[in-house]
Amino acid sequence: MSEQPTRWTSATVYPDMWTDPDDDPRNTDGASPDGELATLQDYLRDYRLTLLMKCEGLDAQQLARRSVPPSSMSLLGLVRHLAEVERDWRSWITTDGPLPKLYPDTDASSDGDFDGAVGEPAVVDAAYADLAREQSETDAALAAHPDLGQRLGKSRIAVRELMVHRIEEYARHCGHADLLRECVDGRVGQ
Repeated sequence: MSEQPTRWTSATVYPDMWTDPDDDPRNTDGASPDGELATLQDYLRDYRLTLLMKCEGLDAQQLARRSVPPSSMSLLGLVRHLAEVERDWRSWITTDGPLPKLYPDTDASSDGDFDGAVGEPAVVDAAYADLAREQSETDAALAAHPDLGQRLGKSRIAVRELMVHRIEEYARHCGHADLLRECVDGRVGQ
C-alpha cells in the first residue's frame, strides 16, 4: 500500500469513538442485562453490530480490498467467514455430520471465505444474506437449549462454552475490522 488515507471519525463528542454515543445502536438504556445468558447474548449482539458498522458506507470494491498484504483478509471476507463459522457451530451441537460449507475451498491452499470475497455487489449482497441467515439459524438452535451447562453434540460442548467462543470469534474479528477499515478509508474508532 503506497497511499495512506487520512484518519477520521464521524464522532464529535469523543474523537476516539466510531460514532457519537447518541447515534450508537449498541448503546442500551444503561441497564445491564439480568442473568448470564442475557449478558452473553447482549455481548454477542453488540459485536455483531460492530462488525456491520465497520462495513457501513463502503462499496463492493472497498469491502473486498485486501488492505494488509500478504493477508487475504478483507471486510467482505470477514462477513463471509463469520457466516461460515456460524454454520459450523451448529454442527458442534448436533450428532449429525457437519453441514456443507457455504464457501468451499477450491484447493488445499485456498480459503473459500476470503478468496471468494470479490468486489461485486451480488457477492456482497449474498454474504450479508448468508450471515443474517446463519446467525438466525444458530441462534434458533441454541434457543432450544437455555441451560448454559447443558452439553451438546458429539464433543459434548457446553452451551456456555459455545456462547463464549462465539463472542471471542466476533471480538477478534472486530479487531481485524478496525485495522482493515482504517486502511480502506481512514475511518477509526471503537
